Amino acid sequence: MSIRDAWQRLPREARDTLFVLGVIAWTVLPHLDHLPPWCGLLAAVVLLWRGRLALRGAPLPPRWQVGLVLALAVALTAWSERTLLGREAGVILLVMLMALKTLELRARRDALVVFFLGFFLVLTNFLYSQSLAVALSMLVSVWGLLTALVLAHMPVGRPSLQRAGALAARAALLGLPLMVLLFVLFPRLAPLWGVPQDAAGRTGLSGTLQMGGVAQIANDESIALRVRFLGPVPAAEQMYFRGPVLSRFDGREWTRSAAGFAPWPRRRGEPVVFGSGIDYEMTLEPSRLNLLPLLELTPDRAGAAPEIEAYGPLLRADAQWQLDRPVTERLRLQARAFTEFRLGPLDALPNAADDLGLPAGYNPRSLLWARALRDQPRNAGADGRALAEQLLAHIRDHDYSYTLEPGSYGRDAVDEFWFERRLGFCEHFAAAFVVMMRAMDVPARIVTGYQGSDPLPVDGYYVVRQSHAHAWAEFWQRGLGWVRVDPTAAVAPERIRVSRNLQPPPGLMAQALGSVDPAMAQRLRQAWEALNNRWNQWVLNYSRGEQLNLLKKLGFEAPGWADLSTLLIGVLCAISIAGALWALWDRHRQDPWQRLQRRVAAVLAALGVSVAAHDPPRRRAERVRQALGASGDALAAQLDALDLARYAPAAAGRPALSLRRWWAAFKRTAAQQRR
Repeated sequence: MSIRDAWQRLPREARDTLFVLGVIAWTVLPHLDHLPPWCGLLAAVVLLWRGRLALRGAPLPPRWQVGLVLALAVALTAWSERTLLGREAGVILLVMLMALKTLELRARRDALVVFFLGFFLVLTNFLYSQSLAVALSMLVSVWGLLTALVLAHMPVGRPSLQRAGALAARAALLGLPLMVLLFVLFPRLAPLWGVPQDAAGRTGLSGTLQMGGVAQIANDESIALRVRFLGPVPAAEQMYFRGPVLSRFDGREWTRSAAGFAPWPRRRGEPVVFGSGIDYEMTLEPSRLNLLPLLELTPDRAGAAPEIEAYGPLLRADAQWQLDRPVTERLRLQARAFTEFRLGPLDALPNAADDLGLPAGYNPRSLLWARALRDQPRNAGADGRALAEQLLAHIRDHDYSYTLEPGSYGRDAVDEFWFERRLGFCEHFAAAFVVMMRAMDVPARIVTGYQGSDPLPVDGYYVVRQSHAHAWAEFWQRGLGWVRVDPTAAVAPERIRVSRNLQPPPGLMAQALGSVDPAMAQRLRQAWEALNNRWNQWVLNYSRGEQLNLLKKLGFEAPGWADLSTLLIGVLCAISIAGALWALWDRHRQDPWQRLQRRVAAVLAALGVSVAAHDPPRRRAERVRQALGASGDALAAQLDALDLARYAPAAAGRPALSLRRWWAAFKRTAAQQRR
């Protein structure tokens, strides 16, 4: 017997219960990423327990057993969260209460409690993520809960899930215009619109750097930011998105200098920018860092949305955009960048100690080698540019390799990289370059951020992934200021010119797709990312400013919250009046079964057969046989078939009965009877 046949043979109560349990499990599933493991396991045990009772038709457990499980859940919550208050503890308890309530489905009242707890549980998913995937998943949950609610209000007969689901979908579609209206016009007032954020948002960048750190990020294909250019698109080798600037080095780790945290010195002519600039729009994903990785160099935050201004953006002395708190929501801004610039100070470098300092006792061979290079006669009086070019030439000429898996390095990592292994990712080349420049008394530092993007835009936006995380170097020279040098380009120029990243080994699914169609995975990913971008731009980034701009388009000269509220109330009143008029017009509509029964009674009355309004079809068939004898057998058989389809258990091979077709056949038979 097939699964479908077994499902159709189930009693209605068991079938409906299993359906509700499946919807609850689907709703809880996205929570498993941020729930403690015991919660997901205990909820699964409770749901499976209830499903087993439904399949066996066994009675529900006594209340003391349910209370014992509830006490266990409360104790585990207090143990894992150290509190019974707060978001995490509240969601855990809600999940457990939802699961345990299914063990008390004794009456319609209990079912309604389960349904509305389920709707509330749907909302809690958006406390953690507002992504398109979560929204689609919760849309399925809402449809399932509405279907279960419809089934609970259809006590007669055995209506199919298909019929209940279609009715739930129609009800949801009827409410869709009102939902869209509330989304567009309901005022965005803090903190209501600031609570649900993508708590899982992160960035591969960090305020520190150790050799191998960026190589680990290169395995992450998640999106860091999207950028759309409002004019000419710069070449990939010009797309440097500036992140943390690292000057201090203790022999193992690079960190930011305290001097860099000072505001940018707004002296005349600094920074010096060239050209007309590149206008762009950026959408930044949530991250752990309190910075904006803007296109280098962006000297002003013009065009930033109010949401960004609330973060207090500040241009620091090292040309990095600092925020006063980590980014916990998706941000969008417009700005102008200058890819040709001079980054000051140009005449003298204050606080140069951090940009020249090297820890004692680390990388002795590298320091000796660099100083010997500096002391060569040809380098007498050589400036930083000449020395930097010699370092890059050494990298090009001595068989260095660019790889994602250089292995672990020891205490003197630069010595080992420069003289022995010659294997590394971008941070190895940048760190070795800066150490060598400092050993030659040239101020230098590491800059981390993102470089390049996917080669083709998706929905008009160039996608910058975590795998585009990059480390490069800067050295300071009088008259030029800080000069950018990317040592990675000396060994892997394709990484910079065309953003061709090293690819980690593909997973099982990606490998399977690639064996069928090498371009299929790429097309699917681009299509999904285009949908995500539309969702981000049209839904998640719909802010207070967008609402007021909409009012301007509708003719309001200086719109405010009062205008928005007035418009919303007026439209809601109009919809309410229209709904009342529609209900008045539609009040004659009844349940299709009742309407059919009334029509059947009228036809039988015309044939001289008297039936009561509450008589089921089989009782009416008996009255037809009594009144019409053998000539009424055809009518009676049709009434028996209707009764069987309505009240008999589902049977394999028996087709579903269409009421419309049955009524047409019944009218034809009655017409023949009258002749």
